Amino acid sequence: MSKKETKIIRWGILGLGHIARKFSQDITSVHGTELYAVASRSYQKASSFANEFQVSISYDSYESLVKDPLVDAVYIATPHSFHKAHAILCLQHKKAVLCEKPFAMNLQEVTEMIRVAKINNTLLMEALWTAFSPHFQYVKNSIKNKNFGKVIRLEADFGFKSTHSLDSRVLKKELGGGSLLDIGIYPVFLALSTLGIPKYIESTATFFTNGADSSCEMIFNYENAKAILKSTFLKETPTEAIFTCEYGVIKINTRFHQPTTITLVQNGIEEHLDFSAETFGYNFEIEHFNQLLRDNKKESELMSFSFSKDLIATLDSIRKNINLKY
Repeated sequence: MSKKETKIIRWGILGLGHIARKFSQDITSVHGTELYAVASRSYQKASSFANEFQVSISYDSYESLVKDPLVDAVYIATPHSFHKAHAILCLQHKKAVLCEKPFAMNLQEVTEMIRVAKINNTLLMEALWTAFSPHFQYVKNSIKNKNFGKVIRLEADFGFKSTHSLDSRVLKKELGGGSLLDIGIYPVFLALSTLGIPKYIESTATFFTNGADSSCEMIFNYENAKAILKSTFLKETPTEAIFTCEYGVIKINTRFHQPTTITLVQNGIEEHLDFSAETFGYNFEIEHFNQLLRDNKKESELMSFSFSKDLIATLDSIRKNINLKY
């Protein structure tokens, strides 16, 4: 199908916070895509958002959006604790679902979402945008092909000094707030994507007064490798990922989770690759999801149900280690 004949995918968004704003800016760069409808529990917020991003329709209820016959796909950007309910609402109305990470609060919820997607024969995918970014695909393929031999050690961190109040979505424990599910998921994702499921995990954490984790340190132990992973809302950290391999080093430079630069080091020689983009980077997952829809696929190979279950199961294990319960 030529670009001229490409089926237009009409998107709706549930939840109009910070991430939804970035997603809405990037969707304009994707050919054959229209941000058609947005929904919030607040009519004023939905209307204002729609005006800002030139969206055709705004709804003051999520139910109204999913009942709109012109909506092809829904991006769920509500707080973590609502992902399961909102994904199932969409799937039961045969709307393809791109659900923001973490997919849900635990493995049980993710398993139920996948079950409903299969029953309704409808596309469902976790929106962990890093997986679709060219810089990450480059690193993943380099490691898979053993360009520098096997990975011996991975060090990845994600941290910044949070200015959010304890009642904000980011830090509210009941909503799944805290460093692990919000930003710790990125280093964990890196380890699982490149090294697989660890033999055992060591983890420690610190906590805010409301019980949400303020920082988390994890060590993933493998047969012949180790991953040292950190997330924190208490201070700025390099937010880098360094893969030490048998014959060289692959370093994803700062803000490793988004389009950025890569440094390769071998025999004392450095090579720099620039994967920075004019967008935030959400366009890559949107393009992938659109193609799945056009091809009538119900699951992504890049972000499979199996991987999403492994990811949330690993996060569940870490939570158990640090005694974090929602």
